[in-house]
Amino acid sequence: MRVFVAGHRGTVGSAIVRLAPTNVEVLTRDRATLNLEIRDEVMSYLVDKRPDAIILAAAKVGGIKANATNQRMHLLQNLRIQNVVIDAAACLGVPNFLFLGSSCIYPRVAPQPMRESSLLTGPLEPTNDGYAIAKIAGIRLCRAIFEEEGLNYFSLMPTNLYGPNDNFNLQTSHVPAALIRKFHEAKLSGATEVVVWGTGNPRREFMHVDDMAQACWFMLGHDNGGALFNVGTGIDIQIREFAELVAKVIGYRGQIVFDTSRPDGPPRKLLDVTKIHSLGWSHGIELEEGLRSTYAWFLKALKEGVVRGY
Repeated sequence: MRVFVAGHRGTVGSAIVRLAPTNVEVLTRDRATLNLEIRDEVMSYLVDKRPDAIILAAAKVGGIKANATNQRMHLLQNLRIQNVVIDAAACLGVPNFLFLGSSCIYPRVAPQPMRESSLLTGPLEPTNDGYAIAKIAGIRLCRAIFEEEGLNYFSLMPTNLYGPNDNFNLQTSHVPAALIRKFHEAKLSGATEVVVWGTGNPRREFMHVDDMAQACWFMLGHDNGGALFNVGTGIDIQIREFAELVAKVIGYRGQIVFDTSRPDGPPRKLLDVTKIHSLGWSHGIELEEGLRSTYAWFLKALKEGVVRGY
């Protein structure tokens, strides 16, 4: 099986490549030689390689600050990537396509845990609705292709991810990477306190990126045409508790201060994973274990000078 992984240098894409089954030939291409926003380039590449499946892990992503202040770019760039790659694949008859989204597609105050049926039942979180709208469009496009062409095009919606090759730029990173960097630097400098955005009260679900990669390969082995599946642990934690856990893993013993002038985002984001569990997949890496292995990777990568965003 030949599988083109688009976005193979990102957090999710790199894990998908690293954990590919031995009977899979993984195809990758750098942005310098293939611009996923240009249809002619994508069509030419797919005609040449003729993949059996495509996993679209490429996206314009960012944390709450980056999303809130760059709505236009998150909407436009993600739409361009998705529209070009998904439609080009369908026009060439690529039989399998896995589209990766985000749990932010669901309404800000959706019933918890959030089921796939909650999609489009209420207003989105305003700090990242540009990104969410783009991802919703990708889901709808995959479903339309399945309905019209019968191709196995489907979508996975992961919860908040962390792990190796994450982005550690404090201006654009997500919560786990940002806190790992903050507590690590505070430990080294002897800082007496670390400031965390928001009240610390919202609850979030976190999953190691290796579990996400395993879910992708697992689901490619099924006929999921047009469907949407949540991928998560089914377990959430208060941001305050999560910050304390990261501090414990890193060995930081100073004070954690919450900046309540900063946005919290949705009060809770927990995925209902009943649907994917019914097929036989579940996560395998528990939170503290995953954070410890991620911090070990971070320390090694720092020495080698390969930490993204540092």
